[in-house]
Amino acid sequence: MAEEEKKFSKQLIGKTVVSKTGKRFGELADIIFEAKSGELIHMVLENPTSFTEKMELEKDQNGRILIPFSAVIAIGDFLVVAEEDIV
Repeated sequence: MAEEEKKFSKQLIGKTVVSKTGKRFGELADIIFEAKSGELIHMVLENPTSFTEKMELEKDQNGRILIPFSAVIAIGDFLVVAEEDIV
């Protein structure tokens, strides 16, 4: 089996986050990870859409919306998330 293409976080910052049904959430501003294990925990959004703001998702200390990284199902031109894994 071919090894998956590796991506650096700087290649992901600024990408648009969308659901698998095409709903736009905003852009990726940062990634929060566990320093000891390297596990990716949350994506921090910037420029959230009104749809995203109505979802009442978890926020960081600066009021930015957090989406669990475990909800990511694909990375390409967009970061695609499974909406059912967010709430």
